[in-house]
Amino acid sequence: SDLMKMRLPILAIICVLAVTAMAAETDQEVEARKEALDLAGAFSNDGFKIRDGHWSGTIKPHEHALIAVNLYAGNHYWFSVGATERAKKLAITVYDESGQQVVAETYDAGQKVAAGFSPTNSGQYYVSVGLVEGEEGGVCFLYSYK
Repeated sequence: SDLMKMRLPILAIICVLAVTAMAAETDQEVEARKEALDLAGAFSNDGFKIRDGHWSGTIKPHEHALIAVNLYAGNHYWFSVGATERAKKLAITVYDESGQQVVAETYDAGQKVAAGFSPTNSGQYYVSVGLVEGEEGGVCFLYSYK
């Protein structure tokens, strides 16, 4: 059908854009991912497994990135965030699906921060990452579980 002929090129374009976007990771994002992986590695020593995939991008002063994650009751999670040197101080906060802040253990080393907790309910949660001090820079988020 004509509709199907139109859909295929659109899908092909979307796939090409997704692959191009993934391939074009900036040096800042690579540096930020290294910082996040270094931090997450410390939790690996305590038996945490790093979940496949990560979110990376650029963060500006007084801006917040909000990342949605699906979590399971009974697991313990650590959310690790690393940034480039220009981002002097990050902040991390975890919220439940209704927008209420959850009580979490935190680790703060300026451009590397982490929050850990065990949800009592399975569902969608949100992790907010903010740039409190410093200049715009690359940032990377990943998380570990056990």
